[in-house]
This record gives sequence, C-alpha cells and structure tokens, in this order.
Amino acid sequence: MIALLLVIGLASLAVWQVHRRASKLDLIARVDARVHAAPTPAPGREQWADVSAAADEYRHVVVTGRWLEDRSARVQAVTELGGGYWVMAPLARDDGTTVFVNRGFIPETERDPAVWQPRTSEPVTVTGLLRVSEPGGGFLRANDPASDRWYSRDVAAIAAAHELAKVAPYFIDAERTPGKGGLPVPGLTVIAFSNNHLVYALTWAALALMAAAGAIFVNLDILRPRWFKLRHARLNEF
Repeated sequence: MIALLLVIGLASLAVWQVHRRASKLDLIARVDARVHAAPTPAPGREQWADVSAAADEYRHVVVTGRWLEDRSARVQAVTELGGGYWVMAPLARDDGTTVFVNRGFIPETERDPAVWQPRTSEPVTVTGLLRVSEPGGGFLRANDPASDRWYSRDVAAIAAAHELAKVAPYFIDAERTPGKGGLPVPGLTVIAFSNNHLVYALTWAALALMAAAGAIFVNLDILRPRWFKLRHARLNEF
C-alpha cells in the first residue's frame, strides 16, 4: 500500500509539472504578444485600480508629458553594462497625474546630475514597457527614503520621498530610440522566464517508474510459493 501511494504521488507530481509547463508557455506567449504589439496609451487614473502584473506587465505603452526637473531618483541596478543605477524620472501629464519613467541606466561612476536629470520642460513622448512597482527593496537591502537610497523601483515610496501626488502605480521602461546615444542608456529590460518544468516532469516520472519497478520486484518475491523458494535455495547450494 505504501509503495502504491508513493508511485501515485510521484506520478501526480510529474503530471503537475506538465500542467505547469503548459501554463508557463502560455505566459511566455502572452508576454511576447504584449511586447511586440503596437503601443497603446498608458493606463489613466481611472484604470489604475485594475493594473496588475498578470494582465499588464510588459505591455507596450506610450505616454506624453513634461519632465519634472530635479525630481529623479537613482535606483541601484546590475545590467549587461555592469553595476550602476536606473534613472527613475517623473513625467507630469496634462491631466495632473504623474508617471515614473525608467529613462535607462547610468554607470556607478557617473556622479554629475546634469547627465541624468532631464533639463527640458517641453512636452515629450515616451514609448516603452509597462512595469509594476517593486515595493520594499532589494535582496537583504531595504530602501532608505530618508537618504534617497533605492534598491528597488518602488514607485509609491519614491513618489512620497519626492513629494509627488497622483502618481501611477506602475512605471515605464523607456525603449531605445534608434540613432540616439548617450546617458542614460534605455532599452535594457530583461524578459526571461525560467521554464524547467519538462525536466522536472521527466524526473518525477522516472522516479515513479523506479518506485513501481521496485514494488513489483519486492511483491513478486513475497508472492512466490514457499516450495519454489526452497527449491531455488537448494539449487544455489550446488
């Protein structure tokens, strides 16, 4: 009975991983469709309550507004270009709301605010990927609003520290504009999903087969007639 329960349990885990793999492939397909779709207007204030990671993360969006000078925050980051910071800049829209835009990456050695603080009050249009706020901080590091030290892109906390109101609960990773260089460097969003479920499913299935084979071997030995075992033992004496 114990062996049967073990086999059923291992087989169930294999089936569960198959279903997990199907769900992950569906998620990857949906995100890929969002990323490559034509940009749509970023959610307005009346839509903020409905914004979620499941439905909106990595949506291709566009927003127009004016940069709020000297209100940007630097958030610690590690990218393909090395260690440094994301530049989170608030963009004020005509309806009185504000959307934070991740303008891109600057290296840790870049200390001059003139490089990463936007210096224009003219309207700008930003296209990029919608990202959900990252509250709390980084691994083993909590955000420190009082010192303006940030380890995650926590929109609400950054807005409060910079005395901004009516701020969207998401931010936008600005996409790279062809032919435009300099700092900050946009377009470094990493979209990757771990999908090892097939390996896990095969592992659980193999363990289930091994458990079943072991159970069959043990039970066959138990069920053999006593005379067969005695005869086999005598033959082994010669």
